[in-house]
Parts: sequence; structure tokens; C-alpha cells
Amino acid sequence: MDAESTRVLQYLAEVEDAAEDVLSSKQQIVDLDLKRNRNREALNALQKDTDSGKVKVCFGNMFIQFPKPKAKVMIQKDQEQLDKEINDLRKGLKAKVNHLNEIQGKPELRGCNLSPLSGDEIKAINSLLKR
Repeated sequence: MDAESTRVLQYLAEVEDAAEDVLSSKQQIVDLDLKRNRNREALNALQKDTDSGKVKVCFGNMFIQFPKPKAKVMIQKDQEQLDKEINDLRKGLKAKVNHLNEIQGKPELRGCNLSPLSGDEIKAINSLLKR
């Protein structure tokens, strides 16, 4: 192979690696979101259940009986961890997509690095608008 062919193959391999990284991050987000939705359904079922006894919780391929309050706390902690992981993956996904676009010679996505206003910022804007 000549130098041009080698350079083209390296370029294609780099683009494919970056694209695979983006796709795997997206799939991880989808999988974690499904788990988060199942946890939310479980929390809703626990809140609707008026029995204050024990509940069975599935861990992997086995069920373990826990007191209802302890099960709620465990699921809520799991929800918080899932939220954190999903947010971290989404932040990283923006950088990965920008890297992929950079490799391909495309311009950076506009508006991709926006973040929502905090509660304090919204209150400040509302107070300014009321004047």
C-alpha cells in the first residue's frame, strides 16, 4: 500500500472508533434510563401499597425480603446514582460528538453546550422583569 491509502485507512479507523464511542454512550444512556424508569415504577408501587410489612426486592436473579422503608431508601439511592451516571454520560456525549465532528471536518454543533438557568438566575430575571 502506498502512503495515501494508509492515511485514508487510519482516518476511517479513527472516525469509526469515535462513532462507536458515541453509539456506545448513547446505548448506555438508554439502558440506564430503562433501569431508572423501573425504579420509579417500583417507588410508585411502594407508595401506593398501604401494607407496612416487608416487600420482596429483586437483586440480579434472586429475590430478597426487606422492610418497606428500607427498600424505599435503597431504591431512592439507586435513583440518585442513576441520575448522576446519566448526567455524566450526557455531558461526555457532547464532547464525543464534537470530537467526531472535528475528525470529520464538520463544524461544531451550535447550542450543544447550553445549560439551563439555575433557580437563583430565574428568580433574578423574574425580579428584573417585574420592575
